[in-house]
Amino acid sequence: MRILIVAATQGEVQPLMDALGMQKSDEADNLFVPRHISVANCSVLITGAGMVPTAFALGKHLPLNVYNLVINLGVAGSFDREIQLGDVLEISKDTFAELGAEDDSQFINIEQLGLGASIFNPTTTLSHFTAKAGLATATAITVNTVHGNEESIAAVAARVKPQLESMEGAAFFYACRELKVPCVQIRAVSNYLEKRNRDNWQIGLAVKNLNTFALDLIREL
Repeated sequence: MRILIVAATQGEVQPLMDALGMQKSDEADNLFVPRHISVANCSVLITGAGMVPTAFALGKHLPLNVYNLVINLGVAGSFDREIQLGDVLEISKDTFAELGAEDDSQFINIEQLGLGASIFNPTTTLSHFTAKAGLATATAITVNTVHGNEESIAAVAARVKPQLESMEGAAFFYACRELKVPCVQIRAVSNYLEKRNRDNWQIGLAVKNLNTFALDLIREL
């Protein structure tokens, strides 16, 4: 089974790469492969942060390579205070929250404008590949500007009702759907959406839990 791990930054998946003994591929600077193929039939693609780098990197790489499963790994902020910092979740729906137009104080999404779609889903689920994953699911939004203002947080929460937020998820789903690739998105919660306060963030915990889960999953697959 050929697996591609997709991450915005290397730091989010460094423990996994270390455990699998990853090295840079001769194909591209942003692609990493195991030093020994017997370790895992798995590659890691580092796209860069944001929607555009993610979609562009996948649009370049996926048409030239065949994978049985593509997994987006990363940290996320949470609107939902019932989700614990460090929790690892499978994303069931992701939305481009800013894609649309403003009509004074009202937001018109891209569907209402008749110009496209803003909501995207995974093309498969982890349960299709293994019964042992057992992750809770969550909905998410994808943004260009991470929320850190109480008014904008309240507005998007009321309008979309998301649980998590990232800068890449919906773009990942979009690219994989267009290229007809089986894909899932897994996120670990590093912080709550609130007025920006890095002292409250738990990035280390989120990265640790995310990579522990991912390594166990890849070894099982």
